[in-house]
Amino acid sequence: MFRKIAVAAGLMAAAIAGPAQAQDYPEKPIEFIVPWGPGGGSDTLMRIVAQGLADETGKAVPVINMPGVGGNVGLAEFAKRPADGYTVSQIHEGLLISNGTGITDLNWDSFMPIALVTSSPQYLTLSKNDNFSNFEEMVAYAKENPGAVRAGVTLAGVPHLHMAMIEDAFDIEFSYVGYEGTGQRIRALVGGNIDVAIGDVSSAGQFVENGDLVFAAVGMPERTEEAPDVPTFGELGHDLDLAVTRGVVLPKGTPQEIADALEAHLEKVMQREDVRSKVTNVGSAPMFLGQEEYKTYLGKLSDTVNRLVGKLEG
Repeated sequence: MFRKIAVAAGLMAAAIAGPAQAQDYPEKPIEFIVPWGPGGGSDTLMRIVAQGLADETGKAVPVINMPGVGGNVGLAEFAKRPADGYTVSQIHEGLLISNGTGITDLNWDSFMPIALVTSSPQYLTLSKNDNFSNFEEMVAYAKENPGAVRAGVTLAGVPHLHMAMIEDAFDIEFSYVGYEGTGQRIRALVGGNIDVAIGDVSSAGQFVENGDLVFAAVGMPERTEEAPDVPTFGELGHDLDLAVTRGVVLPKGTPQEIADALEAHLEKVMQREDVRSKVTNVGSAPMFLGQEEYKTYLGKLSDTVNRLVGKLEG
């Protein structure tokens, strides 16, 4: 009888301890591994989120950059970290593409997705040329001249996926030219070395304002405040979600109560006006999807990557 009472008391104490630990989380600094180099979009945005998380929790959130192989070096290291809630990292669409093309065995479900926190709208951006000046003319030209439209991408990267989605939806064919980063693609576009590229406000907005480039369509459900005259792909015939989203993940196996506590903290972080204004000022959009919504988004995107992986490998 005494043993049964002792066991019951132990179980009750454990049940009480779990929520108490989550309620006190975090009790020490949280290391934030950003699997990209300093100064890029992921680094800039995640430093804003990390500072907001530090302000919200009262605990330091130091950012550790671990770049290499399209973010896969840092994520491979992160996957080895203790699942205790005191190391977090960041993923975006590139991880799913790296998995689909065989660069890494890791995928979004190798981790615990906690919250999607930023989304950078992506625009199909056109050079000034004699063949087309808007989206409809570009599609018509591409249909009449398969492969004649030169598309600048990061091969097997997010821009390549976005271009493949456009090809698939509108039944056209691009010829691809590879560039290492967004800056190189946009400079090539301005110089007329390519005809189309995926750009955003921070990389191409000034050239659009100057009349050197044209935003032809935006991959968002609604038109953006930054470019209200640019139609969505939905308005042009096919709903396409072309965005670079960034979300926070924990190592797989982290206790659910810790995951829930971090999700709650991040939801408050993304409601902070200082965080929202900083994210907006660097050309992205603050947003929040919790664990379940974020997993749904990643699962749907994974299906798209798997369907189009042949285009990304070709």
